[in-house]
Amino acid sequence: MSDPIEVLPADSYNAELVANVHPSDWKNPQPQPRYHLVIIGAGTAGLVAAIGAAGLGAKVALIERNLMGGDCLNVGCVPSKALIRSSRVAAQIRRAAEFGVNVSGEVTVDFPAVMQRMRRLRAEISPHDSAARFRDNGVDVFLGQGAFTSSDKIEVDGQTLNFKKAVIATGGRAVMPPIPGLDDVAYLTNETLFTLTELPRRLAVIGGGPIGCEMVQAFARFGSHVTLLESNSHVLHREDAEAAAIVQQALVADGVDLHVDCHIDSVRDNGTDKSITFIAGGAARQIDCDAILVSAGRQPNVEGLGLEAAGVEYDKKTGVVVDDKLRTTNHNVFAAGDICFPYKFTHTADAMARIVIQNALFKGRAKTSSLNIPWCTFTDPEIAHVGLSEYQAQEKGFEVDTFKQELSGVDRAILDGGTDGFIKIHLRRGTDKIIGATIVASHAGDMISQITTAMTGNVGLGKIAKTIHPYPTQAEAIKRTADAYNRTRLTPLVKKLFEKWLSWTL
Repeated sequence: MSDPIEVLPADSYNAELVANVHPSDWKNPQPQPRYHLVIIGAGTAGLVAAIGAAGLGAKVALIERNLMGGDCLNVGCVPSKALIRSSRVAAQIRRAAEFGVNVSGEVTVDFPAVMQRMRRLRAEISPHDSAARFRDNGVDVFLGQGAFTSSDKIEVDGQTLNFKKAVIATGGRAVMPPIPGLDDVAYLTNETLFTLTELPRRLAVIGGGPIGCEMVQAFARFGSHVTLLESNSHVLHREDAEAAAIVQQALVADGVDLHVDCHIDSVRDNGTDKSITFIAGGAARQIDCDAILVSAGRQPNVEGLGLEAAGVEYDKKTGVVVDDKLRTTNHNVFAAGDICFPYKFTHTADAMARIVIQNALFKGRAKTSSLNIPWCTFTDPEIAHVGLSEYQAQEKGFEVDTFKQELSGVDRAILDGGTDGFIKIHLRRGTDKIIGATIVASHAGDMISQITTAMTGNVGLGKIAKTIHPYPTQAEAIKRTADAYNRTRLTPLVKKLFEKWLSWTL
């Protein structure tokens, strides 16, 4: 029977969540003599690998010490996007007058109700990742700490599982930056943020990456006074600088007190509140707050896995070492997801799990280097990206042609009141081959898939220009970008030949 796990606050929705993804009355099965695949970690990568392999007839064991569903369901994508949706509604209502809609009185947010909605929806989604569902689909589910005891054995809850192949999919956790005093202060991470039941009056966020930006905007829209501290020159420093600038302006417009190029000197608990001392612009400053959210990156969960016993090489900062086929230094052990890959997204973990199934069970030759990986930061507007940026392409020695369409020139964006954004598509110079794209728009995450599909199918921008797009949609911006490429093919010589032909045929 597994150890009980409590998710706060202790209400009926969280009780339903736990009953699905870590039931207290769960009894681990009797291990089979040998498994085709034993997976440690039931986040996205582990779940997809387990149910996919079992569906193909493999004998599969899945081990999870905490909550099945991993970060995505419990403390990541699902709860954060529920909050973002509520915050967008609040922001849209505040803008109602721009659209000729009268809303009387001040718009306020019932934060406890927002969080209750999130918990209700998370519980509603949780059966997809439940222990019972995977058991019913032929997976032996073991709840407890799993660890390698040799190159082909894993122990969990006092039982030994023999495997032909194994997968490490234990994910990661929030990095704690070495800030003096931080260890002495009660702070939030993505793992504790969603336990809140009261809105912090003053929230300080350390780190302007994707999670930090999404949450500062949401909490500012909920009514918190939010301060964002970022050490780089702008937020979302891994994104296209022009795209990041638009999001940064949106954060400020939503009331976020933003400090970039800053160094945090110390954190102190004052009893009734907390203070952060930092240096920005050469001057020391201090802010007081009621809660601190640390969003300064991720680190891999490599501890307690017995990786040495399995002959698996790893690094405490970057995770398990894998090759292009996701094999570790023990070629019978694979890894997938945040534990081994720099692109730490749910959809990437899903794709890697599919590679593992091919390579581990069927001697496949699938490679991560062949993946076209899109991602999206769900601020308002969203930033979505796939492939290489212009700078990255130049670093790799590719000469590129870049085509850009501002949303201010797209009818649907004008009608929607969302003209702050653009699409950039990068082509290998002299061809219509797409090597990367960035979209900034209210639904950029939905739009980027058209570009990803084109890249995966080796469809050039010229073919996209021939594709009919419904009018009026924001995705028409992609068509307009493709039309801009087509116009470059009308060289002076071609135009002159067309003019001669038309004069002859008149």
